[in-house]
Amino acid sequence: MHIFAIANQKGGVGKTTTSVNLAAALTLQGQRTLLVDLDPQGNATMGSGIDKNGLQCSVYHLLVGLANLPQARLRAESGGYDVLPANRDLAGAEIELVELERRELRLKEALAEHAADYDFVLIDCPPSLSLLTLNGLCAAHGVVIPMQCEYFALEGLSDLVNTIKKVHANLNRDLKIIGLLRVMYDPRSTLSNQVSAQLEQHFGDKVFRTVVPRNVRLAEAPSYGMPGILFDKNAKGSQAYLNFAIEMIERVQSWKE
Repeated sequence: MHIFAIANQKGGVGKTTTSVNLAAALTLQGQRTLLVDLDPQGNATMGSGIDKNGLQCSVYHLLVGLANLPQARLRAESGGYDVLPANRDLAGAEIELVELERRELRLKEALAEHAADYDFVLIDCPPSLSLLTLNGLCAAHGVVIPMQCEYFALEGLSDLVNTIKKVHANLNRDLKIIGLLRVMYDPRSTLSNQVSAQLEQHFGDKVFRTVVPRNVRLAEAPSYGMPGILFDKNAKGSQAYLNFAIEMIERVQSWKE
């Protein structure tokens, strides 16, 4: 089981879009996939076609010890992958977790009991360095960083890299950066091309080959409760995420060789 946190402190950079579409694309490639929604906004839950307001059990119950994974997970009918859903209850978990032992390892321990159930686990982290994000980073083997090719994105990236280094040093020796995914890319923009070149220069093969263009169809898909790659599989953004899933599988397989 490969566990990847999709993380970036900056909001609005396509973390949830990446999480939902990668989960669906990996499933299409025959991979057993679980999507963990760690954001109290519950966007990955809604984007997978699950009503966050009607949840009987969620990732909140799992983190505070009121449920296990089989009790909390649901199937995303359109995408065919499993979801550990979230809603506003999760905001309360932040406060309750502070009192608990091994508070940053709650998700890791819950997933470890069901390692045989999945090939990939994707964790959609909230856009902040909270105890929830820390649970995601402690559970993960690696971090996938979606980022826009713009000036401020580079500033936030150095903060995130430092955070990952700290978690690696103190809490999770397995944690590493798997790669950077360029999203909402506009090839006509000089700035996009400059930042993209800087990323390749600085991070080398840590930058995924796949580039996800700015795409209206991907943005429309969540309102229909389905991943963009199923909403319009021919859209350029959808094709990019399908290619990204293949690249991700290749990268994981290369580690075993």
